[in-house]
Amino acid sequence: MFRNQEIPSVVVAELDDDLLAEAFVLDVREPDEWDRGHIDGAVHIPLGQLQDRVGEVPLDQKVLCVCAVGGRSSMATQFLNQLGREAINLDGGMHAWQTSGRPVSTN
Repeated sequence: MFRNQEIPSVVVAELDDDLLAEAFVLDVREPDEWDRGHIDGAVHIPLGQLQDRVGEVPLDQKVLCVCAVGGRSSMATQFLNQLGREAINLDGGMHAWQTSGRPVSTN
């Protein structure tokens, strides 16, 4: 998959448990997508609401942005980094997450 070198990103295979444990996982998908399954512990803020709800994203914690395949989350990553957050895009998104056999929560 094409990776924009200006947007920090990580693929699921390179995502280590330390980064996952320390990161604020931000899922920017739509509610119906979220309901079908998400990363356990993730916070749901749809991309269209992120500008208004950016105060819910911590300033002092890495942010791992997630969507379905990586497009919307790359926009969220770019937006957050422009505001001074340390954001990283999950390239391949939930599709890659699930394909690699990682656990999915529906709670």
